[in-house]
Amino acid sequence: NQKCGGRKKTVSFSSMPSEKKISSANDCISFMQAGCELKKVRPNSRIYNRFFTLDTDLQALRWEPSKKDLEKAKLDISAIKEIRLGKNTETFRNNGLADQICEDCAFSILHGENYESLDLVANSADVANIWVSGLRYLVSRSKQPLDFMEGNQNTPRFMWLKTVFEAADVDGNGIMLEDTSVELIKQLNPTLKEAKIRLKFKEIQKSKEKLTTRVTEEEFCEAFCELCTRPEVYFLLVQISKNKEYLDANDLMLFLEAEQGVTHITEDMCLDIIRRYELSEEGRQKGFLAIDGFTQYLLSSECDIFDPEQKKVAQDMTQPLSHYYINASHNTYLIEDQFRGPADINGYIRALKMGCRSVELDVSDGSDNEPILCNRNNMTTHVSFRSVIEVINKFAFVASEYPLILCLGNHCSLPQQKVMAQQMKKVFGNKLYTEAPLPSESYLPSPEKLKRMIIVKGKKLPSDPDVLEGEVTDEDEEAEMSRRMSVDYNGEQKQIRLCRELSDLVSICKSVQYRDFELSMKSQNYWEMCSFSETEASRIANEYPEDFVNYNKKFLSRIYPSAMRIDSSNLNPQDFWNCGCQIVAMNFQTPGPMMDLHTGWFLQNGGCGYVLRPSIMRDEVSYFSANTKGILPGVSPLALHIKIISGQNFPKPKGACAKGDVIDPYVCIEIHGIPADCSEQRTKTVQQNSDNPIFDETFEFQVNLPELAMIRFVVLDDDYIGDEFIGQYTIPFECLQPGYRHVPLRSFVGDIMEHVTLFVHIAITNRSGGGKAQKRSLSVRMGKKVREYTMLRNIGLKTIDDIFKIAVHPLREAIDMRENMQNAIVSIKELCGLPPIASLKQCLLTLSSRLITSDNTPSVSLVMKDNFPYLEPLGAIPDVQKKMLTAYDLMIQESRFLIEMADTVQEKIVQCQKAGMEFHEELHNLGAKEGLKGRKLNKATESFAWNITVLKTCPCVFMVEGIIFLWVYTH
Repeated sequence: NQKCGGRKKTVSFSSMPSEKKISSANDCISFMQAGCELKKVRPNSRIYNRFFTLDTDLQALRWEPSKKDLEKAKLDISAIKEIRLGKNTETFRNNGLADQICEDCAFSILHGENYESLDLVANSADVANIWVSGLRYLVSRSKQPLDFMEGNQNTPRFMWLKTVFEAADVDGNGIMLEDTSVELIKQLNPTLKEAKIRLKFKEIQKSKEKLTTRVTEEEFCEAFCELCTRPEVYFLLVQISKNKEYLDANDLMLFLEAEQGVTHITEDMCLDIIRRYELSEEGRQKGFLAIDGFTQYLLSSECDIFDPEQKKVAQDMTQPLSHYYINASHNTYLIEDQFRGPADINGYIRALKMGCRSVELDVSDGSDNEPILCNRNNMTTHVSFRSVIEVINKFAFVASEYPLILCLGNHCSLPQQKVMAQQMKKVFGNKLYTEAPLPSESYLPSPEKLKRMIIVKGKKLPSDPDVLEGEVTDEDEEAEMSRRMSVDYNGEQKQIRLCRELSDLVSICKSVQYRDFELSMKSQNYWEMCSFSETEASRIANEYPEDFVNYNKKFLSRIYPSAMRIDSSNLNPQDFWNCGCQIVAMNFQTPGPMMDLHTGWFLQNGGCGYVLRPSIMRDEVSYFSANTKGILPGVSPLALHIKIISGQNFPKPKGACAKGDVIDPYVCIEIHGIPADCSEQRTKTVQQNSDNPIFDETFEFQVNLPELAMIRFVVLDDDYIGDEFIGQYTIPFECLQPGYRHVPLRSFVGDIMEHVTLFVHIAITNRSGGGKAQKRSLSVRMGKKVREYTMLRNIGLKTIDDIFKIAVHPLREAIDMRENMQNAIVSIKELCGLPPIASLKQCLLTLSSRLITSDNTPSVSLVMKDNFPYLEPLGAIPDVQKKMLTAYDLMIQESRFLIEMADTVQEKIVQCQKAGMEFHEELHNLGAKEGLKGRKLNKATESFAWNITVLKTCPCVFMVEGIIFLWVYTH
C-alpha cells in the first residue's frame, strides 16, 4: 500500500448509474430515455455540461440547456453513421484538455455525409458504455430488423430460463418455493452467495407489493438476469456482435482473430466453442452464444491470461547450463524460519513439486555413524540424510525431467562423509552425474543432455587418485559470513577435511572461491562455480554490472540470502536475474512479494525449472548492463497497455479484524524487470463492492527488455484493519496473452483462489514490429518525438571504426523505413477512429465498412498490382473516403518500399557485422599496439560489443510490419 502511494487515493462511490444492472438493450434504452448529464467537447477546447435524453419514439437525441433552437439541439438517429468509444476523433486528439479526459469515459457520435462528430464525456466508463451500446443498437435497428426489440420475454436467454424453471417446477403451477429458486440459481451460478439471492427476491417482491415468498417464472428470470449479468461482459458482447445480444460463429471468429490474437481459427472451431459453452439447447442447435455462455467462455481456461504454449517446455533446451535461470531453494530442509525452525523432510517434497531444480542439503554428523540434516540453531529436531535423499530420489523428476542440482553443505567427519557417498551411490544409482568434464569443451552440458540426472555441487580434491583425503575450504556459508563480519577477519577461510569418495561425486559443479572477474575470466574452468552472499552479490552488481553479466555467460553463479535474514525473509531475485545469475536461492517456506516473483517467473517453459536467458545476456559478443536506465542498443521498446475492467468474488483479507465482510478494493499493477522497466500504477478505489467491482481504467507501460519483465497484479483493501491483502497474480511478460482475459488471483501463500479473478484487457504494441507478431498489434505512436537513431560508438581503433562507419547509413535507412511504415499505419488507424492498440486486422475491417455507399454497395474496388493490394474508387466519392484512400495508398507505398528494400539493407548491415566480428579475437592485441590499456582498453571492448549488438538486433526487426500487412490481406 505504501509503494502505491504515488497516486492519490480516489473513490468511486457508484460504478453503475442506478441500482438496477444493465442486462439488455432495453435497459440501455430506458436509461437513455431517462437521460443524464454528459460533457460536450468542442473543437475550440471548450467543454460544456449538457443534459442528454433519447426521445420516447427512439428517433432523436436531444440536449439542454442550449442557445440553439430546440429543434437544432438534437440529432436524428437516422443521421448517425458511427459511434466510437474512446478519444478517437480529431476534436479529442487536438483538444488541449484531452489529457485530463479519461479514455474510457469518452465517446463520439459521427453523423452526416461529412462525418461530423459530436464528442461527449460521461461521468463514468459504465455510463459511456450504456450510451454507446444503446446508440449502436438503435442505429442497427434503423438499418435492418433486429430480433429482440419486442422485449426481454422473447430473447433466447429468457426462453432458456423458462425451460430451466419449468423443469424444476415439478407441480407445473408456474410458481415455486423461494428455497427451490435460490438453490436453482446457485446451481446455475455457484459463485453467488445465498444471502444475496434471497435479498434480490425480496427486492423484486417488494417492488410488486407481494406478501408471499413464492417465486413466479417472471420473477425467477428477472432475479437471474440482474444477479448473473456482468454489465462489462454485456457491453463487450453487444460491441463484437454488431449490436445483437448474441454471437454467431462469424462474430466469434472475428473476435478471436482480431481481438484475442488467435490464429488459424475456423468456423467449425467457433461452432465447437458455442456447443461447449452455450447453455440453451436452442443456441447450441442454431449456433449462437448468448450472454451466459459467453461469460462462461471468458472465464474458462481457453481465455486465461497465461499463454498455453508456455504451459509446456517451449524454449531451446540444448544451450549450455549457464544460459538458463534455475529454480533454486535455500535451506530446503526448513519449513519455518532459519533461527528456530525444525528440519522437515516435507520441505524437499514441497520444493520439488514446485519445479525446484536446486536444493540444499546441510549435512552434519549424527549418532550411530548416520549423517543428519538439522537446523544448527535448533538441534532438537533432525532428519536422517538417507531419508532425505530417498525422498529426493522419489520426487526428483515428478515436476520436471531436467537436471537436479544438490548443493551439498558438508560439515561431517571423514567416516560419515564416506557414509554419505555410499548412500548417494546406492539410492541414486545411475542418475548420479559423475562424468569428468572435458578440458576440450568451453561450456557446460545442456539441460537436454543432462535430463533425469542428479548433479552434486560441492568441494573437490585434486585429480590425483593417490590422494585419498585432503583439506578444502569450508562450505559453511553462515559461519563464513560471520567470520567476514568479525573485526579479526584476515581473509583466510576455515579448512575442513574431505574424503576421496565424496569428492568423486562432484563433477561439473565444483565449488570455488570468487576473487575477482579478471582472475576468474583467465583461470576459472567452465565446470567451476562460485557462490555469493546476497550482500556481496549486490555490491558486485552495483560496481561491475557489465562484468557480472559477461561472467555469467560461461559460469554458474549461486546467490544465497544474507545470514542477517533470521526470519527467513527473501531477497529480490530480479536484482540478480538482471545480472544473469542463474541460481538465486529462495526461502520457499516464506510467502510474500519476492516469492511471488520467483514462483511467477518459473511458471514459464512448462514449469520445468529452467528458463532461457535473453540472447543479449548469452551471446559471446553483446553489450548489456544490468543497471541500464535507458534504452538498450538496437532495441525498440514495447508499449504494454493494460485495462483493469472489473473484479470477481473478492474475499475479505484473511488477517483483517473487527470489520464486516464489506471491502473497498483497488488494484496495483507492478512491472518488474531491468531498472528502466520498473514501474507501478493503481486504480481508483471502488467502495463497498467485493462481488463485481468495476474499475474501467487503462494504463500504459514502456518495456525495454520484455524477456526479463514480469507483471504483478495486486488487489488490496483500501479500508482495512490489520490486513489489506486480497490477492495477487504474477506472470512473465512473455507469457501474456492479448485481448480480454481473466486473471486467476492467488492467496498470500500462493494458492489459486476459486472463482476469484480480475477481468482485464491486454494489448502489446511495438514500435518496431517485433515480438509475437500474430498476437500483437503492429505499431504505436508513443508521443510525437523527434526520430531517434541508435548511434554506433567510436572504438578508438581506426581499422575497426572504418568498418562500423559503413553501417551508419544502412542503419538509418532501416530505421526510416520502419518509422515511415509505422506512421502510415497510425495515420490510417486515426482516420478509422481506432486507438493505437488496435490490430491491423481490426483496422482493415473498419476501413472496409467505411467504403460502402448509402445503398450498401462498395465505393471502391480491390486491384492487385505487382502483388500489392490497391483500392481504386468506383466513381465520385465523398471527401472523407478520399482521405481514407490517400492514407491507405501511403500505407501500401511504405509497405512496398520496405519489403522491396529490406533484403538489400539487411545484407549491408550483416556484412558490416561479419567484418567487425573478424577483429573480435584480435581486439586486445590491436588495442595494445595502439597504446590502449586499462580502462581505455575496457572501454574499447565495451564499445565494440555495443556496436555488434546494434547490428545484430536491427536487421531482425524492421521488416515485420510490411510482411504481416501482406499476410493479413492474403488471409
